[in-house]
Amino acid sequence: MSGGSYNYLAEHQVGDLEARRGTIEAMRDRLAGLEADGVPGAARAARLTRYVLIHLDLAEARAQELADVWHAVEWRDSYDWGDEQMREAFAEWAEKTDPTNA
Repeated sequence: MSGGSYNYLAEHQVGDLEARRGTIEAMRDRLAGLEADGVPGAARAARLTRYVLIHLDLAEARAQELADVWHAVEWRDSYDWGDEQMREAFAEWAEKTDPTNA
């Protein structure tokens, strides 16, 4: 069987990209080398691969930013909290994260 050097990265599922970050980083580095060697299209492929990594980082940052409200909704919907506790958590989150409060 051929292939597999990058754990069959081309056959990824969107949901497993973060789990395959190391492989994507290895591909980024390989594409950068091909770009340096003047392989046609390698520069664009390297740039787009870097964008994938940047977007993974951004998605993680947004998820961290939303953690408090996700927690509040989860606890409300599992009946650990009432509506008022959830609303209080949202109010605290909004005040903490609203860029106009800076």
